[in-house]
Amino acid sequence: MRPRRLVVLALAAVTIAGCGGDPRAAQPADSSTLRATWADPDGDGTLQRGPGEPLRDRTELASAARPRGTLATLALVTDAHVRDEESPARVPFLDRLGPPFTSTFRPQEALSAQVLDAAVRAIDAARPEAVFDLGDLVDNAQANELALAAAVLRGGVVRPDSGAPGYQGPQEASDPDPAFYRPDVDPPRHPGLLDAAQRPFHAIGLRAPWYAIPGNHDLLVAGELAATPRTRAVAVGDEAVTSLDSDVPVPRSEAALTPAFVDSVLADGLPGTTRHVAPDRGRRELAPAEAIAGLERASGHGGARARMDQIVDLGTRVRAIVLDIARRDRGAHGLVTAGQVAWLERALRAAGDRRILVLSHQPLETALGGERALALLDRDPRVVAELHGDSHRNRITARRTRAGGVWTIGTSSLADFPQQVRMLRVRATAGGGVVLETWMLDTARSPLADTARELAYLDAQGGRPDGFAGDRADRNARLYHR
Repeated sequence: MRPRRLVVLALAAVTIAGCGGDPRAAQPADSSTLRATWADPDGDGTLQRGPGEPLRDRTELASAARPRGTLATLALVTDAHVRDEESPARVPFLDRLGPPFTSTFRPQEALSAQVLDAAVRAIDAARPEAVFDLGDLVDNAQANELALAAAVLRGGVVRPDSGAPGYQGPQEASDPDPAFYRPDVDPPRHPGLLDAAQRPFHAIGLRAPWYAIPGNHDLLVAGELAATPRTRAVAVGDEAVTSLDSDVPVPRSEAALTPAFVDSVLADGLPGTTRHVAPDRGRRELAPAEAIAGLERASGHGGARARMDQIVDLGTRVRAIVLDIARRDRGAHGLVTAGQVAWLERALRAAGDRRILVLSHQPLETALGGERALALLDRDPRVVAELHGDSHRNRITARRTRAGGVWTIGTSSLADFPQQVRMLRVRATAGGGVVLETWMLDTARSPLADTARELAYLDAQGGRPDGFAGDRADRNARLYHR
């Protein structure tokens, strides 16, 4: 989570051209930022193709050495937040209240499915042997959101619309609320964008096998609390709140935001000004166990455990260990249980001479109980990196340990600028070490995904001003490990 106040769109000096169109028009050109990437050299709010970013050597944990054979290649996609932006269960009006409410509205939010499809096209062109979704694939634990995301990843005809045909929500041209960007009338104008966002489109689908890691938004309403009968009634109902009553005691901390509090607020109906919306039973909020089952069906991977902890061997030399640390009750922070620590210890012990990558949604460093998992990783010389999503930020740090050290790699989201995917290649080096070569992929070119990127860039409280792209060395780098 991150602080956001009213989402105000930075007014570009020139209106960005083009909006609608069919995502099938996506170009197959290489999206690797090693060759080219998006830039705003004039500072006028208009993105254009700029030079690539070559790999930078990082030697905090080991000296540079000549790369040899490739051991594994994988792609990391995270925080897509595929959403039903028309759902009455959403709370965009909270954005105007300021911290701690975060990301309740984004100007490009109607295009989340198209952005994921453009990311899939970029991944397919890069040809990894496996893809890991690092969590928050969907935004609000709704059945139709999970079905929408799964359809994009599977490929075929995708139908983004919910409720009645056409867009119904706060971005309508007739909505007078100045908190929300309306593409038909507000600069930069994109007439017809919302209509185009609701149309069916053809998704190419992932060619490589993919593995899901649950995030808090996959399992919890707004990523914060398990669904209750009252929140479920709102989600499938026909009334949406547009502004809260002034006497609603809005909680200012996660500790105060409990299912009991939310149910008390909803006990006498919706607490504020409302508007009628077309109901949709597909908006049903999932229980965490249902969401887990849905992720397992969609990906074809999972296990008999209540959590989606998994071991994925990438060839004979690299082992990926997946830790599902998303809470099932409430709260956005991760939780590592004693049982998971014991399971992790067994998975490490059984890895043989493989190099090890450990993946989770939230960073282990911030998770409750995460220090116990870190203690295991820090004394194992085979552990090369921890990989996580959640922060929406590209960041690579080196943690030195007596066993040699571990790279911690965070990856930016598809929900915010720069809307990129991370590639990771594990290579042996001369002398018996390894190097992780990692670089970002821009989403493949398509009219709607390109518009989403432009709007995400102009979001005055989004990923650009918050520095989610990270520094150059957080994106494209060679990370040496002994």
